[in-house]
Amino acid sequence: MRLALIGLGLIGGSIARAVRSGPGSPFTEVVAWSPGGQGPAAAANAGIIDRAAGSLEAAVDQADVVVLAADPLSCLDLLDRVAALGVPAAAATITDVASTKGRIVERASQLGLPFVGGHPMAGLETRGFESSRPDLFRGRPWVLCPAPGARPVDRERAEALVGACGAEVQWLDPLDHDRAVAAISHLPLAVAASLVEAVAAGDDWPLAQILAAGGWASATRLARGDPAMGAGIAATNAPEIAVHIRAFRRLLDAWLADLEATPDDARATAGRIRARLEAARDTLRTAD
Repeated sequence: MRLALIGLGLIGGSIARAVRSGPGSPFTEVVAWSPGGQGPAAAANAGIIDRAAGSLEAAVDQADVVVLAADPLSCLDLLDRVAALGVPAAAATITDVASTKGRIVERASQLGLPFVGGHPMAGLETRGFESSRPDLFRGRPWVLCPAPGARPVDRERAEALVGACGAEVQWLDPLDHDRAVAAISHLPLAVAASLVEAVAAGDDWPLAQILAAGGWASATRLARGDPAMGAGIAATNAPEIAVHIRAFRRLLDAWLADLEATPDDARATAGRIRARLEAARDTLRTAD
């Protein structure tokens, strides 16, 4: 099969590396295109892909699988552009790797594309083809959300892509996906950014920066990512993210109440906070 990657940053580049390094890959040819062209050019020079296409149309032409490896808003635009190509697009299976699925699957359905939405549950805070790695998806869930117009062959090809990357297929309804990732991916992004905003606004920020260690780095890691990607995620999953932010805000208020309930009794305060921390730890242990 011929694989066309539209976008070749961290995720697209990691797909290219995975399908080239994994045994028994069904993809005999890999081409790539991006608006700037830097990623495809670097990948072609490194022998990771067969060819850097000169245009979106050239990349899609004769492809069996087309992967839109871009942020959610860009994927919406790319669906329109791919649909406008007509026959070449209709012959291929179209998928994507964006972090939200509802609006993207809906747009593909409206356009009548043979589309299976995708979201590999793996990533890094770094970006660009230079950050890509062949084992990024190995053993990780890869969500697939077929549009109503997806054919059996589209499902098969999407599964073949996931298998070639060493990931594990998880079929989901797109709205179920968006609700789940709003909790475990998009809320943490909002919390990390808000934490930076809150601390950096304080008078002690210069000293805090000097003292910051592993805890600060871990808690703010997601805030170091691509702002355009994060904005696209928020814009295409705003209602679900808002639900979880409201729930998180209520729990922060409960923390505040526990901290302020007995200001002169440190042991009582410690007991309440310890109970919260133990409950959180036990929840994570159960999940593990």
